[in-house]
Amino acid sequence: MTLDTQSIALLGETLETLELSFECLPGFDPHVDIEALRSTLVEVAVRMRDNYPYPHPMYIGHMMKPPHPVARMAYILSLWINPNNHALDGGPCSSAMEKETVAELARMFEWQTHLGHLCGGGTMANLEALWISKCLDPNKKIIASEQAHFTHSRICGVLGIPFQSAPCDKAARMDLDALESILRKGDVGTVVVTMGSTATGSVDLLPEIIAFQDRFGFRIHADAAYGGYFTLVDNLRPETRAAFDRLRDVDSVVVDPHKHGLQPYGCGCVIFKDSSCARFYKHDSPYTYLTSQELHLGEISLECSRSGAAAVALWATMRMFPLVRGGEFATNLAKSRDAALRLFDLLTGDPRFMIGFAPELDIVVWAPKGNSASGVSRLTEELFQRAAAANLHMAKANLPRYILKRHWPDLEWDQEYITCLRVCLMKPEHLDWIDRIWTALNQAMNNVAAES
Repeated sequence: MTLDTQSIALLGETLETLELSFECLPGFDPHVDIEALRSTLVEVAVRMRDNYPYPHPMYIGHMMKPPHPVARMAYILSLWINPNNHALDGGPCSSAMEKETVAELARMFEWQTHLGHLCGGGTMANLEALWISKCLDPNKKIIASEQAHFTHSRICGVLGIPFQSAPCDKAARMDLDALESILRKGDVGTVVVTMGSTATGSVDLLPEIIAFQDRFGFRIHADAAYGGYFTLVDNLRPETRAAFDRLRDVDSVVVDPHKHGLQPYGCGCVIFKDSSCARFYKHDSPYTYLTSQELHLGEISLECSRSGAAAVALWATMRMFPLVRGGEFATNLAKSRDAALRLFDLLTGDPRFMIGFAPELDIVVWAPKGNSASGVSRLTEELFQRAAAANLHMAKANLPRYILKRHWPDLEWDQEYITCLRVCLMKPEHLDWIDRIWTALNQAMNNVAAES
């Protein structure tokens, strides 16, 4: 069975506990048309069958990690209240839970003081971080690598901030020489450091960029939406470990609990090291901030209405799986990286495949061997389709010539990019399933070769 059905039995039991909070009120029996509800839910279930098998270990495509049962059940349970974490009046308990979880996330980066909150995802979180950058340096550029998420250039367009992308090195990280050349012009306000790019999982060289900060004076924003939780694992290569160890020295950080944090969509988080950034959010809402002198989360967020359910789910998950090195959460995340290393070793030993850079986190990128960039891209598409037909679901990424030609110098470059295969081994179960994944991949490649 792919879908967990055991945890749903706990819902009735926990609802009885929640119901006790209303026992002092006059009786009220909400009417529910059970038959109409059943009919509609069955129709929903049928429609939802038109999906990829995201929870299954044979899905290794996009960044789709199923929420843990504790997150799913806590989220559902909270929906009977449906709290709104804008003002304390709309969600006092869930607001307290949010403050506690954000403090724990900040401590994961060794921050004892901070300003932060949950939001709808990495895009909104990065928007707030870059908005603060504009408030502090209104006429200066934002710099991110060419492999940084496209949301940064888009956000800068929305906010009216000058943006420039920096080329990457052969490991798809921001090229330090190119960055230094840009910084020498003196018009950079913030450098976005990507801690796990979405295409390749590459981690920018944060210690070296911090050294540039000492010379050129700019803010550093860490986009750790994908990779942030990897700071807890013990099996990173030394260069990557060194980058994560310096996250304590950046000015702001974004992490997405709905990626590796076992949460439902959407749950992102933005955290500022300097709590005085709250002055830029300052506003008054005379019809919402009435019943408490404590901090209302709407006072430090660009979003107004926000899901309290997301905070409840994250709080419950972190209660069950504390964010500590050596703990169960960190151990399971380390298995994802081990799975990526195991798959990379298998690919490296197979002459039918071309390998570029080794994985830094749990994302692996490779391509079938060919003679030209267009030929490799065509084989990639064929292998992608063949694997999907065998229930092995992968993803693809277009990577530029200037990065890959340093790995594949003998290739005929008849186009400026190559379509590569890209997989995210996000589930700890992937480590146990690598042999079955490899068997399916091997058979799909044999089928492609037989038709070529």
